[in-house]
Amino acid sequence: MKKFKYSEITPEHIYKNRRKFIKNMSLAAGSMLAGQNLITSVSANTSKEEQKLTEYRYITTYNNYYEFGTGKSDPVERSQKFKTSPWDIVIDGEVENPITISMNEILEMFPSEERIYKLRCVEGWSMVIPWLGFPLHKILKKVSPTNKAKFVKFVSVLDPEQMIGQRFPILDWPYKEGLRIDEAMHDLTILVTGLYGKKLPNQNGAPLRLMVPWKYGFKSSKAIVNIKLVEKMPTSSWMKASPNEYGFYSNVNPTVDHPRWSQATERVIGGGIISPRIPTTMFNGYGDEVANLYTGMDLKKYF
Repeated sequence: MKKFKYSEITPEHIYKNRRKFIKNMSLAAGSMLAGQNLITSVSANTSKEEQKLTEYRYITTYNNYYEFGTGKSDPVERSQKFKTSPWDIVIDGEVENPITISMNEILEMFPSEERIYKLRCVEGWSMVIPWLGFPLHKILKKVSPTNKAKFVKFVSVLDPEQMIGQRFPILDWPYKEGLRIDEAMHDLTILVTGLYGKKLPNQNGAPLRLMVPWKYGFKSSKAIVNIKLVEKMPTSSWMKASPNEYGFYSNVNPTVDHPRWSQATERVIGGGIISPRIPTTMFNGYGDEVANLYTGMDLKKYF
């Protein structure tokens, strides 16, 4: 995987005014970026088109977040009054030291890094997003997983009063996802607290979401309230809803099509309606880092 300097893929006016930009941003708890690593940037080894950061306006208005509705604009239109403070996350299951930790404590204990990752949606579109967050393994190590911890289950908030989409049986609420323990412990897997140097918007999964850049976007749970380490593979919400279409692993794989569309190419959001589709890369371009996790596995069978 090629690593790019921030200036190589960030709009010039943002890059030149970066420190001023970060200093002046409005953040909850005031200390969200205290100790932030301003150097870290990670991106897939892909084309020039893919290296370009997606504009903030597209990242925050074109979303899949069925808790607020099935339309792409539903999340931004319906989530603005969603209350994300106070917010606690329970980390339990097969661990020696289960904890309940607040978002304020998370922001104080785990300094944010900037990770520039490409998000590839299973629907066949992509964005390049400058996330703020920290490796998931840092918080998992705090609870000391036992030898029985083979998988990690993520549970999102259940709040139909605030989340209108949860009033309808689109999925089995609350939203659930899962990773194998080695996937969860991989350094590329992060918990996200912000994007573009700002507090994470409600429509993008505030206050805490997952980001696993080599997997399709639906694997990256939003508004997480429980991280549970378990012995058996958890059944995710989309697996339960349509097991023939959505597998547990859901690695980005251009050779394994969705039953209803091809995964060989993708549309870059923000590129304009006449922009050509680009080839999709195995593991979303992060194969150098993660392919070894699946050595010997039939990725068409374990999709």
